[in-house]
Amino acid sequence: MAKKVLKSFYMCLLVFSLLNFNKILSIEPVKLGIDNINSYLQIFEGKKVGLLTNATGVDSFLKSTIDVLREKVNLVAIFAPEHGIRSTINEYFVNDELDEKIGLPIFSLYGKTMKPTSEMLKNVDVLVYDIQDVGARFYTYISTMKKCMEACSENNVVFVVLDRPNILSGKVQGNILEEEFISFVGISKITTRYGLTPGEIAKYFNTEDNINCNLFVIEMSNYKKDMYYDETGLNFWIKPSPAIMSLDTAIAYVGTCIFEWTATNISDGRGTGKPFEYIGAPWINSKLFAERLNTIDLAGVNFEPVSFIPCRAKFKDELCHGVFIKVLDRKIFDPVKTAVALLYTIRELYKEELKIDYKWLNKLVGGDFLQEGKYTLKEIFEKLDNDSLQFEKLIQKYRLYL
Repeated sequence: MAKKVLKSFYMCLLVFSLLNFNKILSIEPVKLGIDNINSYLQIFEGKKVGLLTNATGVDSFLKSTIDVLREKVNLVAIFAPEHGIRSTINEYFVNDELDEKIGLPIFSLYGKTMKPTSEMLKNVDVLVYDIQDVGARFYTYISTMKKCMEACSENNVVFVVLDRPNILSGKVQGNILEEEFISFVGISKITTRYGLTPGEIAKYFNTEDNINCNLFVIEMSNYKKDMYYDETGLNFWIKPSPAIMSLDTAIAYVGTCIFEWTATNISDGRGTGKPFEYIGAPWINSKLFAERLNTIDLAGVNFEPVSFIPCRAKFKDELCHGVFIKVLDRKIFDPVKTAVALLYTIRELYKEELKIDYKWLNKLVGGDFLQEGKYTLKEIFEKLDNDSLQFEKLIQKYRLYL
């Protein structure tokens, strides 16, 4: 009798497993814009084509967009954003170069100029954009995109976006950038986490910022706006830039980028295995810091005491103490509020030690509301929520995916 019951149990388990396996198999992975290019080749017929891309510009089989376009269109020039064509350069200035492998000039748009000149575009009829962004306003790839769109409008060049996922999903969080703080790390009046794909943000720029270039978006297939990158079926991760090691890094980066470079004398974890997830300094008491943060009502996150030694950037080779931002539920976690809470708590506990360059911080934040004494934490959280709701309503007409 016991053997029959056991046999029936295993049969049920097998059937359940097969049903769920078939369900998994029925989910089709996202097809990227570059994967769908054959349906849009008429755009490129008889045209000289330029390409703005980097190491993330690949199709679903990891074939570079450069190689795909060389086979299908008349590719005449390459344009490179911050970090260069291979996404590996950390220096501020990126030089022009000639790629010996492909025999084409590579024009840097993060060096002598941030915007294509008429000379760069004189032999280009169509400029294609194919870069994986991280969905954060201060990530400069969308700034380069906007500058390119403006140049295309001025020089009668068609602008084509090969669409890619927003790796952080379509969720909107943070404040809307104020016009006086527009810079290359905040190119438009959008929220910190803007929730749009490259194609969608291009449509937004084209209309809301009055660029009015001749814009085409080659859309993805099987993509839904609520997908995080690890839900797309794209089973590879190419670092969008040297410090964005993983999806977890990118999620934290949307908030903790405000600590980077000269904005504060706080380590953002660069030079460790957890950049933007570790926040600290040599003079912080990690246990006290974590305890204080965990008393703040922040959803989906816990703060764990940690010590670390960065191998580069701020406090290189020095022992730092701080917290690890442990995301418990990314669907309710708000990285922007988290970063504000971190800054406020450090300022409360270590007012004498903390140094802030407000000129740079305000550029990253997109406003001056974090300056000491202006608003309470509660008031800032209310502002962030109100701005997010306002922007979410505005962008509905630019969404290409449900």
